[in-house]
Amino acid sequence: MRESPKGSIQRWRWGKNGQELLPARGAGGDARRLRRPEWRRLERTARKSRDVLLVRRLRIVVLLARGWTGKAIAEAVGCAISTVHNTRHRWAAAGEAGLIDRREDNGAVKRTEDFLSALWKVLVKTPQDFRWPRPTWTRELLIHTLVDKGYEPVSLSTMSRALHEIGARQGRPKPVALCPWAKSVKTRRINEIKAMIAGLKLGEVAVYVDEVDIHLNPKIGPDWMLPGHQRQVVTPGQNRKHYLAGALDARTRRITWVASDHKNSSLFIALVERLLEVYPDARVINIVLDNFKIHDSHQTRAFLAGLGGRVRLHFLPPYCPDHNRIERTWLDLHANVTRNHRHKKIESLIQACVAYLAKRNRRLVAQKRRKAA
Repeated sequence: MRESPKGSIQRWRWGKNGQELLPARGAGGDARRLRRPEWRRLERTARKSRDVLLVRRLRIVVLLARGWTGKAIAEAVGCAISTVHNTRHRWAAAGEAGLIDRREDNGAVKRTEDFLSALWKVLVKTPQDFRWPRPTWTRELLIHTLVDKGYEPVSLSTMSRALHEIGARQGRPKPVALCPWAKSVKTRRINEIKAMIAGLKLGEVAVYVDEVDIHLNPKIGPDWMLPGHQRQVVTPGQNRKHYLAGALDARTRRITWVASDHKNSSLFIALVERLLEVYPDARVINIVLDNFKIHDSHQTRAFLAGLGGRVRLHFLPPYCPDHNRIERTWLDLHANVTRNHRHKKIESLIQACVAYLAKRNRRLVAQKRRKAA
């Protein structure tokens, strides 16, 4: 008699002819007989099938036939012991037919390509575009919207799988302001700036300039927390602000910055003076920037006029922060320093910001050296 090791969910023995697998004595009589050619055929079917679940059930039956324990089978095929138990009973009740996915009797598949395409088109819009009063999507609302479009109703779990299949996620919407310019005018200006950067001549540099607000009262952002525990961020109470003006080199990505407790024309002028120190040999410094008033004030114009055209301003279309590459640096600064911070004084917070920017520049220099080596 050949049996599976002690502790198996179902023990088996070989028949007298050595060609069929029978339940061992005392193991119960609910298992179907499994002949040796049959379980070899099951092995071949498992190698050829594309149904992952069917392959797993076939392998479970074959391993049971070889005398494996339920625990060993569960570890080998990557499933729970209860799955091995259920598969054995399905085989005992209906043989190979019992291993086929039973969901095929549920009717036509509802999560079709057409259904997923319609779900994608719905998620591009908001519920209010479909005359729902709620401004954000829920799974129930998505189901009702697709039913109104003529699709069969689905369960919440099916909708969850459909959302996962198209790669949908829950995230924070991005607030934006629409550019008042015509699309053609906006595109022409952006293309002109891109062409200017791509065609820089010897002795010319281009930088992206913007300012960032540093608040002593921290901005609250997402963080990992344990179940039942909400992280607390102590705020100083009375807020204080400080400002950084930065310039991102379009070629090297190195950043130049100045700091001030006022966000005015003097801050921008101080940044331009710093750029003249950083690029002493540059014949022309091209500055790409937004339309903030300190960039085009009377004081700024008078200062730039005295430079004899060495500094040229290239203004982006209104409300187009995505085309100012330094915005990405400010997002990284907030994520690594200012968000959920615990600094009690604005001076220490500014020092942390400066340290982060300096480390970023050193990392860029090290990367450049490794590439040149």
